[in-house]
Amino acid sequence: MEDTLSQSNSPHVLIFPFPVQGHVSCMLKLAELLCLSGVDVTFLNSDIIHRRLLRYTDVVSRFSCYPGFRFETISDGLPTDHPRSGNRVVDIFDSIKMVTKPMFRDMLLPGGCLNCGTRPPVTSVIADGIMCFTIDVAKEMGIPVFLFRTVSASCFWAFYCIPKLIESGDLPIKEDDEMDRLLNGVTGMENYLRLRDLPSFCRVSDLSDQGFQVVMSETQETYRANGLILNTFEDLEESALTQIRKHIPNLYAIGPLHANLKSRLEAHMSSPPRSSDSLWEEDRTCMTWLDEQAPKSVIYVSFGSMTMLNREDLIELWYGLVNSNKKFLWVIRPNSVAGDGRNIPAHLLEGTMKRGYMVRWAPQEDVLAHQAVGGFLTHSGWNSTLESIVAAVPMICWPYYADQQVNSRLVGEVWKLGFDMKDICDRVIVENVIKDLMDRKRDELTRPVDRMMKLATRSVAEGGTSYTSLNRLIEDIKTSTKDEYVF
Repeated sequence: MEDTLSQSNSPHVLIFPFPVQGHVSCMLKLAELLCLSGVDVTFLNSDIIHRRLLRYTDVVSRFSCYPGFRFETISDGLPTDHPRSGNRVVDIFDSIKMVTKPMFRDMLLPGGCLNCGTRPPVTSVIADGIMCFTIDVAKEMGIPVFLFRTVSASCFWAFYCIPKLIESGDLPIKEDDEMDRLLNGVTGMENYLRLRDLPSFCRVSDLSDQGFQVVMSETQETYRANGLILNTFEDLEESALTQIRKHIPNLYAIGPLHANLKSRLEAHMSSPPRSSDSLWEEDRTCMTWLDEQAPKSVIYVSFGSMTMLNREDLIELWYGLVNSNKKFLWVIRPNSVAGDGRNIPAHLLEGTMKRGYMVRWAPQEDVLAHQAVGGFLTHSGWNSTLESIVAAVPMICWPYYADQQVNSRLVGEVWKLGFDMKDICDRVIVENVIKDLMDRKRDELTRPVDRMMKLATRSVAEGGTSYTSLNRLIEDIKTSTKDEYVF
C-alpha cells in the first residue's frame, strides 16, 4: 500500500519538443538533467525524429541507465518525404495543430499511453514554447505546463514586442524601409537592434504571413503557462531576461544546457561517455584530420540542420574560404544545397584538396573543443552560438532564419565575440572577414571570448545562476501537484 502511494506521488514529467534537430537536441539534454535528479521522464518524439535518433545515435542505451525514462512517439502530421527544412518548416505548424493536438490529448487522458501501466501518472508537462496548444490540453487535465523556448532570450523578447512594433509602424516592413534603422520598440535593445536584425519571420510585407502569425501568437500565449524555461544564462542576456520577467515572472534561465549537463554528469561519474543527439550520421574522420592541424589554424564551417543554400551562395562562400588560404572543415548537410550543386570550378576543388576537409555532418561539440579550431563560420543557431561560447571560439555569423538574425547582431555588436556578416554573401568580403577573425583582429577578440567562456562556465558550476535556476525548476516539478495548477 505504501509503495503504491509513493508511486502515485512520484514526479513524472512529459517532455514534448517541436520536431526539428535543434529543439529535440537541447530538450533531450534537459530530460537527462531531470533524470539525474530522480524525476521520471517520458520524452514524446515525432515518429520520424525518433526513427532517425534510433538510426544515428545510441540514445536508447544512453538513457537505459535511468529506469524512470522512456520514449513515446506521435505523428507530426506530415508525409514521410516532406523535407521539414528551410522555408518548408512552417508546414509543421498547421499539421501539428490539426493532427498532433487531438492525438496528444488522447494520449494524455487517463488510460492513454502516457498515463497507463505501472508508471506514475504525468504530473507536469514541459512543452516546446511554439506549441501552446499543450496548455489547452493540460488545462483540461489539470496538469501544470512549463514552456521551453529554444531560442535566445533576446529573440523571445523581440517576438514578444511584435505588437508594439506593429503599433509604432515598424512592421510590416515597407519597400522603402531603411534596414539599418535602429528600432525603439524592443525595450532594452534600442541602441543596437536594427530592422535588419529582427527575427526572419518579421521580414514580411503582409502581416497575415503564416510564419509571422505563428511566432507572434504563440509567444503572446506564453503567460498562460506555469513557467518559462530558457537555454541561456544571466550574464549573457541579463537585459532581455529582466524585460521578460516583467511579463512572465516565473522564468528559469538554465543554460548553456550542454555545459550544465556535462558539469552534472561529471559530478556523478569521473569520465562521462560521449553521446550524440544527431539526426544525421556523424563523420568522425574529421577529428583525425583536425589532429593533424596546427593549433587555432582551422575555421569550422557549419550552417546547422535547417539552412538551405542556393548555388550562388555556395560558390561565393567556397571562394571566400579557399581564397583566405586558411585550413577549413566544412559541414555540408545532405540535401542542403538547392539546385545544381555540380560543376564546381576547378580552383575550388584544388583549394579544398590542399586546405579543406568536407563532411556531411560532424560531432560539433567535439569539433569546437578541438585545439586546432580557431574560428566558426556559423548560421548563428542558438545551440551553435552557446557551444561556440563555451568552447571560446570566435564566430563569423551568416544567419539564415528565425532567431539567427538577432543572435548574429548580439555576437558582433554587443558581446564582441566575432563578426556579423548578415545579408552578405560576396567572396571578397567572406575572404576578408575570415582573415580578420583568424589573424588580423584575433587579439581584440580573445579577451571578450575568454571572458564569456568563463562566465558561462561559472553559471553552471555549483552556486552559479543557471545551476541554481535548474535546481529551482527541479524542486518546482517535484513539489507540484495537479490540484495546485487547476486553471
